[in-house]
Amino acid sequence: MLELIAQTTAIDGTPPIAEHILLHLRHGGDKSDSHLLIENSTQLIGYAHIDQTDLVAGPSVELVVAPDHRASDVGEKLLSEAIKICGKKIRLWVHGQQAATHTLATSHNFEKIRTVLQMSRSLAEIQQLPVIDPKISIRSFLPAIDNQPWLELNNLVFKDHPEQGGWGLSDLNHRVNEEWFDEKGFFIAERDNQMIGFTWTKIHGAHSHDHGGNESAHAHPAIGEIYITAISPSFAGAGIGKALTITALNYLKYQGLADVILYVDAENQSAINLYQSLGFKEFGKDLLFKLQLA
Repeated sequence: MLELIAQTTAIDGTPPIAEHILLHLRHGGDKSDSHLLIENSTQLIGYAHIDQTDLVAGPSVELVVAPDHRASDVGEKLLSEAIKICGKKIRLWVHGQQAATHTLATSHNFEKIRTVLQMSRSLAEIQQLPVIDPKISIRSFLPAIDNQPWLELNNLVFKDHPEQGGWGLSDLNHRVNEEWFDEKGFFIAERDNQMIGFTWTKIHGAHSHDHGGNESAHAHPAIGEIYITAISPSFAGAGIGKALTITALNYLKYQGLADVILYVDAENQSAINLYQSLGFKEFGKDLLFKLQLA
């Protein structure tokens, strides 16, 4: 699988599989994922990764076909089998501008619902970040106490978002109960005791993180992610997003991490401008497709 991904990356210039999946393939990790393989007599020519753990948005699939087999039905077989396994809520991530995968998706009645930019920056190179406006109060999330006001703010900001909007308590609890969750890295901005914004960080492959049993911890370096950020529309342009992002960068840096990534919708130019001003650079583009029912 690693050889197939490496060959495809060398030809396309973009990895066909998300980084966290690649790290788990290389070093071990998620026990709940599934893998579909297609081989000919001498080599692996197709691979699909299936993640069915997101009970909110639905299962997601990523696939790769050997470049010299793209004219065959390998991709068709992988996607058809994934649809059988995952059902009608299946989503398909496509990394980079892979025309063959786009054609495959649309031929199966998938519709593009998002274009997401991948951005990153080095934490090790940070010498000093801008000072946060002292008028902006930022603290860590308090589970149970903050649940309802957080849901209200989240659903207000993301009311038209295909995945992040319309959450209920169970949607929040699914993530709070994930093993990566740490309330110390989940930051709330307040003014006059009112929640006006938040940013949520994740650490992939934390040094102390394992998957149960006697398995060893991840061998790969931990990577920080600014996972979700939202600002109340009433406080747009007030510097809340910048203050929260600076807080998140400081937190991740002092966890001993070297790099941080984030994902931002391509249409969100104000957020892109903010991240660029704080040293982030685009390093990839993901397209998300969702199966459309007849």
